[in-house]
Amino acid sequence: MRTMLRRGPALVIPTTMRAVVFRAPNEVAVDNVPTPQLEAGHALVRVRASMVCATDQKILAGKFPMTRFPHVPGHEFAGEIVLSETGDWPAGTRVGVEVHVGCGTCDRCREGMYTLCLNYGKRETGHAHIGFTIAGGLAEYALVPVAALHVLPDGVSFEEGAWTDNLGVALWSLERGRLAGGEHVVLIGSGAIGLCATQLARALGAGRVTLVGRGERLRRAKDLADEVVDSAEAARLTGTADLVVEFAGTAEAARQAIAMARRGGRVVLGGSTGAGVELSGVDLSTIVRGNLDVLGSLANPKGVSSRGLELLAQKKVDVARLITHRFPLVVFEEAWRTFTERREGAIRVMLQP
Repeated sequence: MRTMLRRGPALVIPTTMRAVVFRAPNEVAVDNVPTPQLEAGHALVRVRASMVCATDQKILAGKFPMTRFPHVPGHEFAGEIVLSETGDWPAGTRVGVEVHVGCGTCDRCREGMYTLCLNYGKRETGHAHIGFTIAGGLAEYALVPVAALHVLPDGVSFEEGAWTDNLGVALWSLERGRLAGGEHVVLIGSGAIGLCATQLARALGAGRVTLVGRGERLRRAKDLADEVVDSAEAARLTGTADLVVEFAGTAEAARQAIAMARRGGRVVLGGSTGAGVELSGVDLSTIVRGNLDVLGSLANPKGVSSRGLELLAQKKVDVARLITHRFPLVVFEEAWRTFTERREGAIRVMLQP
């Protein structure tokens, strides 16, 4: 056992911990693994709340070539610092985590676009993609670069703090799309990030918000937008939106997004983060003659997650209602099936180490 002395009783940190381990592609278990050792520029965080998302499915399937197995996943989590080298991040600080840490020196990082770091995957440069290229937060403890930490505002719970990264992803898509007050915004995708973006669009002054999705998740969220439209009926929205933001991750959703934008409108595509989804069947004159801005949106650069947390603290967005299921970490297999099979319209499944 390791101990760290601080005011009050000594804090005892076990030498091993429970963690979800992707042992190999499509092979997962909850194992006992060594607790991470503190490193320079990092803090050891005791994880209090952690979630799974569709990207974890892609990681487990081996679709991220920079992920090395065995691997501890998890990129949506919050907790409290138990060990740190710096007084800026003392033990006991409640933190949420964003997942991208750039090298800090390449051209993209110097622009604030550390999500596009030119040294991706190179630990020796300081780059880290938490839960992807380094171990994540589906564990009792996680070693996190301090550059990825955000202090949780007063009144924000650990479960809400686990949404730090999602809020940043959703907010950046709206900032990328230059949302202006009074505009008609269409969100495609009734998953967790789409539902965050739906609420944030309202908070940022959209005049009308339309959510396009399907199934039980759409029914659960029908009061978060001014109107909800089943994706099978989305053709009626053709040419109506000032801004369309897509988080469904399918070629059909991308085609719908481009068709829904008014002439001179904007389209933000944020769902297809993994390779293999190709766009065809779009008449390019729709974009050219329509003078459309069609933009990609990746993750949450430029400190946007901190702005998302402030909106969360101001009650401008409600993430607690998007947590549909809770499980202890030791029954991860059941939690995983609940999420991947969308049981009972599962949106986000919360794991509690």
